[in-house]
Amino acid sequence: MRSDRVTQADRRARSRNALLESAARGLSRYGYGNLVLEQVATDAGYTRGALYHQFKDKQDLTLAVLEWILQTWTEEVGVLVEKESEPVAALLALARGHAVFCRRDIARVAVALRLEFSGQDHVIGRAVEDAYELLVKRCVRLINAGRKAGAIPPGPPTRSLALAFLGAFEGAVIALDGQAPHDELLAARAAAGVLGLDPLTATRRP
Repeated sequence: MRSDRVTQADRRARSRNALLESAARGLSRYGYGNLVLEQVATDAGYTRGALYHQFKDKQDLTLAVLEWILQTWTEEVGVLVEKESEPVAALLALARGHAVFCRRDIARVAVALRLEFSGQDHVIGRAVEDAYELLVKRCVRLINAGRKAGAIPPGPPTRSLALAFLGAFEGAVIALDGQAPHDELLAARAAAGVLGLDPLTATRRP
């Protein structure tokens, strides 16, 4: 009986992950407004009924996709940042790791939703902005630590610098559109330049 329950749980987890990944691809390509749940289910290899068994509607599915992508980003990029003991190294690891993460089509969901819900008071727009704000605050802490250590020169307010830092490497990644390995290197160089560092020296591999 116990093994049967585990098997059912495994099947449910597999179907949920397949539906989330399919929805993420759909959101990246078509946006929230044009996302068709029946197509999401079909692309994942399931029926629309299977989708509604796990998600009550499109909004519920989209919020779950956001949570899933943030968790995946934390496991793949956040861990690289945490490994670095120096603030500048951590910031550049974030830029490099994000560039690698964005080679996958699911990574564009947050950007697509931010643009679609910009200026709107919507639960999905708020969820995206809340997640982005957490990333901004993380960068603010690292920049403050870098300035305190003398590794990052003084200049604009820390929050302004954090926003420009994120915008620099995100813009590079979008423009290069997965042109590996140049996307990773140039995203780090763009980020280093915004921080007031020498891009060539700061991004040179040890």
